[in-house]
Amino acid sequence: MDSRRLVIFIILSLGLLFLWEKYVSPETPNTIQTAVVATTQNTGASNQITSEAVNKVPEDKLITVTTNVIQAQISTVGGDLRDVDLLTHGSQDNVKEPYKLLMQNNDRTFIAQTGLVSNTGLKLPNHHTIFSSDQSNYVLTPNQNTLTVSLKSSDNGVDVIKTYTFNRDSYIVDIGYQIINSSGNPLSGISAYWSILRDEAAPEGETKFVRTFTGPAYYTSDSKFQTLKFSNVNKGDVSYPENTNNGWVGFIQHYFATLWLLDANNHQAVCTNGVNCRLSFKPMGNNLVSAGLLTDLPTISANSTFSIAVPLFVGPEAYNVLTNAAPHLELTKDYGWVYIFATPLFWLLVKLFEFVHNWGYAIILLTLTVKLVLYPLTRASYISMAKMKALAPKIEQLKKQNGDDKAKLQASMMQLYKTEKVNPIGGCLPMILQIPVFIGLYWALLSSVELRNATFLWIHDLSTPDPYYILPIILAGTMFLQTFLNPPPSDPVQAKMMKIMPVAFSVMFFFFPAGLVLYWLVNNVLSMSQQWYVNKHVTLRRANRENTKKLNKS
Repeated sequence: MDSRRLVIFIILSLGLLFLWEKYVSPETPNTIQTAVVATTQNTGASNQITSEAVNKVPEDKLITVTTNVIQAQISTVGGDLRDVDLLTHGSQDNVKEPYKLLMQNNDRTFIAQTGLVSNTGLKLPNHHTIFSSDQSNYVLTPNQNTLTVSLKSSDNGVDVIKTYTFNRDSYIVDIGYQIINSSGNPLSGISAYWSILRDEAAPEGETKFVRTFTGPAYYTSDSKFQTLKFSNVNKGDVSYPENTNNGWVGFIQHYFATLWLLDANNHQAVCTNGVNCRLSFKPMGNNLVSAGLLTDLPTISANSTFSIAVPLFVGPEAYNVLTNAAPHLELTKDYGWVYIFATPLFWLLVKLFEFVHNWGYAIILLTLTVKLVLYPLTRASYISMAKMKALAPKIEQLKKQNGDDKAKLQASMMQLYKTEKVNPIGGCLPMILQIPVFIGLYWALLSSVELRNATFLWIHDLSTPDPYYILPIILAGTMFLQTFLNPPPSDPVQAKMMKIMPVAFSVMFFFFPAGLVLYWLVNNVLSMSQQWYVNKHVTLRRANRENTKKLNKS
């Protein structure tokens, strides 16, 4: 294998990746028809919640809650969390408008629902119950760190207060129930459901060239991090551990996550004090899927009160935000099989950003650091390629001498390699060893929500394509120039193809996020510099050896 075969191999591999994404990876519909508000269903003797169309639900009133990082809307029907806008993250089309993560409208359904059910026939508030609220607008004032919204419902001597607790600088919303049993009888067989209902639509900004996983996901200490396809949930073709006392469950998408947390940092663990927890993933029809949690509550004695709350993370997959929220939540930045490389590379990127305070310059420094660390491997590769390039005239001469006798030509070339101490595949092996590192770096940058709305020189958002295509054009030029540094193919047709293919290959970078193109461009420039330097020194050493031989002969 020589360098041109390696280039062809990489190009074909990426081509197959894009074909797989287009024709094999599950498509996500753009529109949702009739939304269904539903939760989850237990296969046991009780705890069954049925779905009901939105147009059958009583007209609701919305309660607006505003903190310094999110703005939420809570419906008085069921106390559903209907809308969540992330105030510190701009939308894809207009950075001045907040990013809408949760929403309920004619086209999209992405909401959080909770409720109580009983297998004894006791009527308890669920996602259809109309709650009362003291006010319709809540704002976290500068002198407040916590804001609580209370919704109330009463029936048959049982008072239920559903609470939302918001905190300053936090994307965790504590959603809980306080059950006040004034009925005079103990209450048993009660379960609470905590569900996130989502359509299958891809998040804004997703393209054919940049696609990441969107769908249900969960983590437990036994099963570790797992993702589930919408299509598999709809077919009931999923397996997961129902009982757990740790981890998280919900939906992830590019840059953002919405998850119920069973053991969030600085929060009381949910599955304690007689509370049994079960995961649940259900198809709800009309392209809707439910992911969530069931909690079986202990018996509530007469004239007593029981409280339970589950934290809901609804925010960006920023590294510092995730690690401060819950154990192993950073795994939502799904790097796949290159996780072992991508994780430390992203950690280094964050540290470099803290030093330069600009993500563009941090990407440049990160690429430079990686190139320096891998220089021993790249140097060995470039030396091998430089030697092969220097032998090109002699190889051409051997071809003329041996004519069409391929066996004799091959033997002559092997003898030449042996005499000149050149390994024809020596330039490929070091490159192959570097591929997982660079793929890891690619995924680290692709999954970095920190690059959204991050500016660099003329670029206003490193997570979107270069608006003026300056970086892709420069990259295409460097890829073309780099072909002159590699050993030329013996076949003239191949030689022309090797000059055209990199330019054609670079066309896809016009649609890539600018941050990724910046990384690739810097990497290419550094590679060319290293290769030019090695080529020059190999040529000089070879010339010196030739001169020494001539002097010795004379």
